[in-house]
Amino acid sequence: MWRLRGSGGFASTALFMYTMLIMVITYHGGQCFRLSFGSTTIAFDPISKQSKDFAPVKFGSDAAFISMHHPNFNGAAQVAHGSKEPFVVDGPGEYEIGDVSARGFGVATKYDGKDHFTTIYQVKLEEMNIIFLGALSSPDIEPKILGELGDVDILFVPIGGGDVLEVPQASKLAVKLEAKIVIPMHFDKVALQAFLKEESSDAKPQDKLTIKKRDLIDSTGQICVFST
Repeated sequence: MWRLRGSGGFASTALFMYTMLIMVITYHGGQCFRLSFGSTTIAFDPISKQSKDFAPVKFGSDAAFISMHHPNFNGAAQVAHGSKEPFVVDGPGEYEIGDVSARGFGVATKYDGKDHFTTIYQVKLEEMNIIFLGALSSPDIEPKILGELGDVDILFVPIGGGDVLEVPQASKLAVKLEAKIVIPMHFDKVALQAFLKEESSDAKPQDKLTIKKRDLIDSTGQICVFST
């Protein structure tokens, strides 16, 4: 990733082009997403070869955000490909990765019947505030954390029930966070249909989401569903 300094001429033109970059989001199953903008790619919860629930992924990324140390989410090795070797973020803290700034908030949860910690990530890039809830099992997020999340542009929320949020919980949390775009994850067909009904949404599955910050100006609670 790179930054431009100075003003005028080529630098100003290049800076304008850079800030107008389009973000492309694609879904790879489970809680795995790839976000690409310009020559930069980040991954959320890449699926490892050891996962018994989801097919492992394989693509290159510059950064990998791991919400939980579990094979369904911690396949950082699977997003090291070609010339890209990801910077791995796997817990709470503050991070600066080139032009990507991020914060992680640790939350106690249960998964596969065991006590775990999952990390809620706030990632800011291309002037968009992205919240990735990880494998969250309870909608009761500490007020202190909620207060840090700010105005949410894009929210990734698990809806499948069982180890993660049930549909009504996920829907109420999305409303509470006032997200402009809501992207469900970690679901089966039944849960997805229930979520769309809960949201009174007729969203159709798409292969990818292509978006700029300015596209979000008039959005409120828009549901985006990806093909699986």
